[in-house]
Amino acid sequence: MTESAPRGDTLGLRLALAFLAVALAAVALLAVLAAVFAAADVSSLAGQQRTDLASAVSVAAGAAWDRNGSWTSADLSPVLDLAQRTGADLQIRDAAGGTVAATPGFAAATGPEASAPVVVREQRLGTAVVRFDGSGLGSADVALRTALLRAIAGAAGLAALLALVTGLTVARRITRPIARLIAVTRSMAGGDRAARAGDVRAPGELRELAAAFDHMAATLDREDQIRRDLVAGVAHELRTPIAVLQVGHEALLDGVAEPTPDELSSLRDEVLRLARMVDDLQTLAAADAAALHLARHRCDLADIAAAAADSLARRFEAAEIELDRRLSGVPVLADPRWLHQLVTNLLTNALKFTPAGGRVSVVTRQAGSDAVLEVADTGAGIPAEDLPRIFDRFWRGQGAAQTSGSGIGLAIAAELARAHGGRLTAASSPGQGTTMTLTMPRALPRGRRRPARALTSQRARFPGQAAAVSAPG
Repeated sequence: MTESAPRGDTLGLRLALAFLAVALAAVALLAVLAAVFAAADVSSLAGQQRTDLASAVSVAAGAAWDRNGSWTSADLSPVLDLAQRTGADLQIRDAAGGTVAATPGFAAATGPEASAPVVVREQRLGTAVVRFDGSGLGSADVALRTALLRAIAGAAGLAALLALVTGLTVARRITRPIARLIAVTRSMAGGDRAARAGDVRAPGELRELAAAFDHMAATLDREDQIRRDLVAGVAHELRTPIAVLQVGHEALLDGVAEPTPDELSSLRDEVLRLARMVDDLQTLAAADAAALHLARHRCDLADIAAAAADSLARRFEAAEIELDRRLSGVPVLADPRWLHQLVTNLLTNALKFTPAGGRVSVVTRQAGSDAVLEVADTGAGIPAEDLPRIFDRFWRGQGAAQTSGSGIGLAIAAELARAHGGRLTAASSPGQGTTMTLTMPRALPRGRRRPARALTSQRARFPGQAAAVSAPG
């Protein structure tokens, strides 16, 4: 099935046309309203001018009548000339409605007309009727309306052009990163796991989308790598006990070896090793799930550390190792069950690599806005070349070769630390012991809120091998 063609250009065209349609609709509405109101204003102004002209003519005609005392002897030629100079035709009527005088084109004029009474000494003597043709004031009315409509049409065309240019520019700015994201998505779907959108020049939301896409791609890539490493690590760890069991059973079946208690005990040890490994893997999977589903409550880090120390007290006594507690109350928001597991793993790891007569100290304290837990021992320490890898899954240093365990205790601890928004670090020097430090946000007093800040990823991710290790420390 062939892939559909990229639709970035089509989307850009649709956006540009949408901008143009909106602009044209707005301009058309404004143009119609402007034309209607402008025409009304021009008509009102022209009507007022016609009325004023009729009033002026009536006053002049009244003055001509007053000089002679009658319409018969009144000289109305100046009045008729005044009307003609303004582009209008005039007719003077007496009180009975008869025509006293008129311009030659009055009868043929078909334009609008205005009239005003001729009044002398509060006596109405007649009426002045003014008609307008296509010249003078009448033509000015039409010319003004035409000029206004042309200006509105020109402004509408310019606005449409600007809307089209702006729409194309904005659409291109929007669709270019979208087309890039589409191309990167198709590349990833085609198997290119290294495809990334990178830094895109786009509006803020699209930049955030590209950044979120790259973060998602990187997360998926890490998770895929972790799954591959996990399979490789599990296969590597299971290979030895399975091979020992296979060889031992074949030797027994072939009669090469006798089923002595020592031989059967050796096979049983390998079975127990496999069982411990499966249990540890189940614990690691549970820790991974807990990182996504923590049930956080307000609790005291010192109380949790004390409970973990109490649960291991007999083992410390049996190993003749002193367990020193210096616990100061520090409130934290955490899942008590998994935080207890974290502290237990740190104490167990310290117990494994501390010789008899040594000392392990557990300390809780407050450091600014953080809560800190330290587990320090007087063991052999960790070589500098091994220290960066102690949180890698299934990695075991040279000092741990003679120590039982599958090597995921510190991995689980680091996973849970990240899940609680904290971090687990290690400091060690050969011959001077090791200090594991858990730092996590301290719970604020009730009623106060912590300012928003970017927390560490809720899931711990480790490079290298597929699971974590209980390293010397």
